[in-house]
Amino acid sequence: MKPIVLCGPTASGKTELALELARQTRGIIISADSRQVYKHLTIGTAKPQGKWQNGQYLVDEIPYHLVDFLDVTRSFNAGAFTTQVREIATKYPNSPLIFAGGTGMYLHAYFVGMDHLPPSTPQSRAQVEELFNQKGKEGLHQLLQEKDPISAEQIPVGNIQRTMRALELFLLTGKPASALKSGQFFQLPDSQQSHWVYLAWDKEALNTRIETRTAQIFEGMCEETSHLLAAGYAPDTCALKSLGYPQVIQFIKNEISRQEALDKIIILTRQYAKRQRTWFNRYTNAQRISLVHPADFDVKKLAQTILSACANGEIKNF
Repeated sequence: MKPIVLCGPTASGKTELALELARQTRGIIISADSRQVYKHLTIGTAKPQGKWQNGQYLVDEIPYHLVDFLDVTRSFNAGAFTTQVREIATKYPNSPLIFAGGTGMYLHAYFVGMDHLPPSTPQSRAQVEELFNQKGKEGLHQLLQEKDPISAEQIPVGNIQRTMRALELFLLTGKPASALKSGQFFQLPDSQQSHWVYLAWDKEALNTRIETRTAQIFEGMCEETSHLLAAGYAPDTCALKSLGYPQVIQFIKNEISRQEALDKIIILTRQYAKRQRTWFNRYTNAQRISLVHPADFDVKKLAQTILSACANGEIKNF
C-alpha cells in the first residue's frame, strides 16, 4: 500500500484519523509536526499520549514515530525529517505508512524534494533582523524587490519570515534566492507514489475547535512550562518558542492575565491555521474531505473512504 498523507490545519483531527487508519491497516504512523518532536512538550503541542516501549513510542499499541525524542534545546528541520523518514521506511518495508502532521515543509521535502540551500548563521540572521528593525515589513520587502524582484513578486509583503529568508540567502550567497531554486517548491507529489488527504474544515467550525482545545490545554501548558523553567531551561529555549508557550511564560511571570494569554494563543493559532490552509491548498491532487459539523468527523467512515480511494487510485472528495 502506498503511503497515506493526512494534512490540514492545526486542530483538524489528523492524529485521531491517523490512528484509525493505522488500526485498519496494521500500519505505523509518522508524525510530520515540527514541535511534537520535543520531549517534555506534550500538552501544548497536542502530542498523542503514549509510552516508550522497546525503543518505540506507542499510542494505543500503535508505533508512532518522530515524536517525543528530541531535547528541547535542539533544533529540527526538513532535512533531518527526510533522513529519519527514509530510515524508518527502510526498517519497516512491509508496514503501511500513515503520515500525519501540519508542518507542510517536512512533507513536501520528503515526497517532492526541496532545494539544498545554505542554512542560517547567527550572523546572517542578525543582519536580516536588524534590517527588519530598521525598515519594517514594507521597507524590507522593498529591499527584496531591489535585490531579487522574482522572489519579491512571489512573496507577499506581510510574509516577513519568507522575506527575511530570501534576503538572508542573498547575503549568504550573493545570488538572488530565485536563482538558487529549481522549482521543486511548486511541484505536486506523485499520486502514484503517495495518497494525500486534506482535512478541509469550515473556517468557523475550525475556529471553534481551536478555541475549545486552547481552553482545554492551557493549564497543562502552564504545568509543562513551569517544570521546564524550574529545571533551568531559558525562556528563549528553542522548543519554548513554539506556538503558545511564550504567552504562557508571560502569564507565569504575571506579565499578562490568564485571559490575555488565552486570547493571544487563540489568535496566533488561528493565524497559523490560515497559513497552513494556504500551504496545503496547493496540493490540488489531494483527496479533499470537507468538514462542517462535528458529526462529519466520523473517523471509522472517513478511514474506510480514504482506504477505498487509495486502493482505487482515485480522488474521491466529499
